[in-house]
Amino acid sequence: MTENSLGVAVIGGGMAGRAHAAGYRMASTLFGTDRPDVRLVAIADTNKGVADDTAKRYGYERAEYSWQAIAEAQDIDVVSVVVANHLHREIVEGLLAAGKNVLCEKPLAGSLADAESMVAAAAASSGIASVGYTYRRSPAVQAIADELAAGRLGEIVHFDGRYRADYSLDPSGPITWRYRGGQGTGALADVGSHLIDLAEYVAGPIVEVRGAQFSTVVTERPVPVGVTYGHTKAETTGETAPVENEDIATFTAQFAGGFVGTFSASRVSHANPDGLSFDVFGTRGSASWALERAAEFHISTTDIDETVNGRRQVIIGPQHPYIQGGLPMDAGGVGHGKAEFFAYQARAFLDQVAGLTGLPPLPDFAHGLRGMQIVAAIAESAAANGTAVKI
Repeated sequence: MTENSLGVAVIGGGMAGRAHAAGYRMASTLFGTDRPDVRLVAIADTNKGVADDTAKRYGYERAEYSWQAIAEAQDIDVVSVVVANHLHREIVEGLLAAGKNVLCEKPLAGSLADAESMVAAAAASSGIASVGYTYRRSPAVQAIADELAAGRLGEIVHFDGRYRADYSLDPSGPITWRYRGGQGTGALADVGSHLIDLAEYVAGPIVEVRGAQFSTVVTERPVPVGVTYGHTKAETTGETAPVENEDIATFTAQFAGGFVGTFSASRVSHANPDGLSFDVFGTRGSASWALERAAEFHISTTDIDETVNGRRQVIIGPQHPYIQGGLPMDAGGVGHGKAEFFAYQARAFLDQVAGLTGLPPLPDFAHGLRGMQIVAAIAESAAANGTAVKI
C-alpha cells in the first residue's frame, strides 16, 4: 500500500481480463468510502493492441506487455491473473515472490502438480493469494446459502446443478488452449468448476463422485492464424487440429451430509450462452437460482399455510446480501448481473489485502487445489466407466 491506497493491475486483457479490469474500476464505488483508495495502474498482455485497448477503455494508467513488468513495478500491490490455465503457475509464483497480492482466475492451474506448487508458494509468501470463483458473489446465491445455513429449508436431500453453454457448438470456431490438455480440462474445468464450487458453497463438501461420463461432439477444429481471445471467430490457416478434451461432462456426487448431487456441464448446448443454474431440495423446502435471471431466486418453505404456499419468486433487494451500498440505485427490483459479481469480488479482495472485514473473504489457493482434485476425481471416474472415486 502507498499512502493509504492500493495499486491494481490485471494480467490478461481478454474477455475475462476485461471483467476483472471493470470490477476494480467499480470497486471504489462500493460499500462506503472508509477504505483505501484504488489506483488503476496497469493492464498487461503480450498482445500490445489488446493491452493498450483494455487499459484505455477501463481507465488504467498504462499498458504493459509482460507479466514481469507487473512483478517489478513498485506502484502495484494487487494483481489479477486472467490468462490461459497452463500459464498460471509461472506468473503467479513470480508475482508472489515479488510480494504482490494475487487473485488468480479459476481453475487454479493447468495441472494438479502446478496447483500444488502454487499452494506452497502462497504459503511461503507475505501476500494474500486467492482464487476467483465469481458466482459466490451473487446476492441470490448468498441468500440461498443463508437460508440453508439457518435451517429454514430443513436437511438437504438433493442438489441438482447444470452449467449449459453454447460457445463450442459451432465447429468453425478455432482451436485454442480451451480445447487442449486432456480429458477433464474441457467443459468440466472451464464451466463445471464454477458449478462444483457453488455446490460446495451452498451445500457442503463433496466426498465422492461416480457415474462420470464425457463426450466430445466436435472432434477437430480449424487452426487460427494468430492469437485468439475469448470465444471469437478468427482467420484460420486451412489446417485443423484435434480437440483433446470433453464438450459434455455428467456425474453424480455424494456430499458429506449424506445426500446425492447430480451434475452436468456442457459447452455445446444450443441457445444457452451462459446457462448456470441449480436447485437444492430440503426436507422443509427448496430453492433454485439461474444466472439468466440473476437478480431473483425461487424458494418454497413449509411455514406458510398450504392453501397459498408453493414455489415463489423472490426479487433481490436491499434486504439481501451485497445490494445496500453495492448498486448506484440500491433499491428492490433494480436488477444486476455478472458485472456486479466481478465488482463485489474485487472489492472483497481489496478489503482482504487492506485487513478489513465485513465481506466474505475469497477462497484461498488450497480451496482452488481442492476444486482441481474434484475435477481430477471426476475424470478418473469417467476413464474407469463411472467407477466411484473418493475425494
